[in-house]
Amino acid sequence: MSGGPSDPKAIEVMNADAQLRAAADEFVLRGCRHRYPYNFAWLGVPVIQFPQDMIALQEVVFRSRPDVIVETGVAHGGGTIFLASMLELLGGDGRVVAIDVDIRPHNREVIESHRMAGRIALVEGSSTDAAVVQRVHALARGKRALVVLDSDHTHDHVLAELRAYERLVMEGGYLVVLDTIVDRMSQAEIGERPWGKGNSPMSAVREFLRENKRFDIDRELEDTLLITVAPEGYLRCIEDP
Repeated sequence: MSGGPSDPKAIEVMNADAQLRAAADEFVLRGCRHRYPYNFAWLGVPVIQFPQDMIALQEVVFRSRPDVIVETGVAHGGGTIFLASMLELLGGDGRVVAIDVDIRPHNREVIESHRMAGRIALVEGSSTDAAVVQRVHALARGKRALVVLDSDHTHDHVLAELRAYERLVMEGGYLVVLDTIVDRMSQAEIGERPWGKGNSPMSAVREFLRENKRFDIDRELEDTLLITVAPEGYLRCIEDP
C-alpha cells in the first residue's frame, strides 16, 4: 500500500530488538508521568498528543483518504485542527465532525475563529448518547469515514463508542483508539480517574475485536512507530459492513 514503510525488513529487525522495545515503552510511560504530550501545539493550539501518534494519524489519513473524520474528545481543539489541516492538504471538501461532552466557550472560540474552522463541525454532547450518534451518522452518511476515539477512557464508554461508530468505516478505512496505553499504567500514575488496567481503551478494543471481525490491528504501523500511546489501537477495516 502506498504510504507504507520504506524498508519493512529494517522495521522487522528493529522490533526484534527487545531492549529497544522496552526503552520505547519506558519512554512512553515516563513521558506520560511528566505530561510530555502537553508540550506540543498544532497551528498554535494545544494538541495533547505524542508527536509520533500525530505522524501515524497523518499516515492513516493519507492511506484512507476519508471524506469525513469523526473525532471524539476535543479538549483544547489542537487535535481537531490537526485533522482538519490534513484534510485541507488532501484537497476536496472533507470535514471533521468533533464531539465532546463539554466544549468550553474559550476552546470553541479558538476553534471557530481558526482558519480551519470551515472544515470542522462541533457536536456538543456525549459521544454515546443516542441523539448524538444519530446526528453524527447523518453528517457522515454516504461518505468515507475515519473514526478517532479519544474521550472518556473507561472500558464501557470506549466499547460503546466502537459499537456506535464502527459501521461508518469501510474496507481500507481506520478506526483509531487512542490512549490504550492506560492499560499498562499503574493506578498511581493514573490518579483518581475512573479508568485503569482492565478498564481501559485497550480492554475495550480487545472485547470489540472478539465480537467484530471486520477489523484487525495494523501491527505494521504500530511496529513502525514503536513510541505510541495507542498500542493495539490502530484498527484497519478489512471488510465492508
